[in-house]
Amino acid sequence: MSKLVVLGSLNVDSILHIERLPLVGETMEMSDKSSAPGGKGANQAVAAARAGAQTAFIGKVGADEAADLLKGALQKDNVNVDNVMTDPQNGSGKAFILLQANSQNSILVYAGANKTLSPSDIDNAKDTFEGAEFLAAQFETPVVTTVYAFKYAKAHGIRTILNPAPAVEQISPELARVTDLVCPNETEAAILTGIKITDYDSMQAAAHEFFKMGIKHVIITVGERGAFYADASESYFVNAYKVHAIDTTAAGDTFIGALCSQLKPDFSNMHQAIQFANLASSITVQHLGAQPAIPTLEQIKAEAKKHHDYN
Repeated sequence: MSKLVVLGSLNVDSILHIERLPLVGETMEMSDKSSAPGGKGANQAVAAARAGAQTAFIGKVGADEAADLLKGALQKDNVNVDNVMTDPQNGSGKAFILLQANSQNSILVYAGANKTLSPSDIDNAKDTFEGAEFLAAQFETPVVTTVYAFKYAKAHGIRTILNPAPAVEQISPELARVTDLVCPNETEAAILTGIKITDYDSMQAAAHEFFKMGIKHVIITVGERGAFYADASESYFVNAYKVHAIDTTAAGDTFIGALCSQLKPDFSNMHQAIQFANLASSITVQHLGAQPAIPTLEQIKAEAKKHHDYN
């Protein structure tokens, strides 16, 4: 069982069910509306914990009712929330997910307290890093704080995993130098490298751009197709599991969390960990919502028995 620290966001997700995205000036009726705890960081922590990792969280919420919901959801999955701090000036984060009938989604985010997470908060949370094997982060909290946390992690032998989402135009050189593994989806990879992801060769080319930044390990997820991995000595593609997707909202977050739950610190079992993460994601997309859709280890194992190619 791996020990993981997740530095990231906590949001209350409002899921708006629509037939399609509205045109400019158009008013549309929703077919349904629901709410659930979310945020990329929190989703990844829940995915890791449900898949068996010992997980702790560093983040920030507002002094509001949403804070109790968000912290309570993590605690329910045995995620350590000792270092989920409170910002009295800003409200808890919120996300509005436009879920179309074809299962695709568009997301609007109000960062709130997530954007006030600071390096001093990392100083106050350093006990959380004791014994940790991995530190994972995204781009829904300030980059300066992630850089500070990654530097601390690297100095203490902790592997760093960056999910560069939401997409940004570049990873700062300072952050790249302290990132062991970067895991973008195909859209994020294209924005960061300038290479459109269309086939294996383009994935390979994008990976080499990340290598130039100083990042030695690269995973590019490509939705229903699967995931590509590359380092200096090898590259390969791990196919996804074919399922009928109804909501892809937390697919990427499930992948990251499930991957971290299985990965060894020396990355020697990367192929198996990616396969496990693909399987976990395939379960998530068959259910509505973010955290409510993320599978437990028992569910993943049950699904694995149906696939002879999974060990």
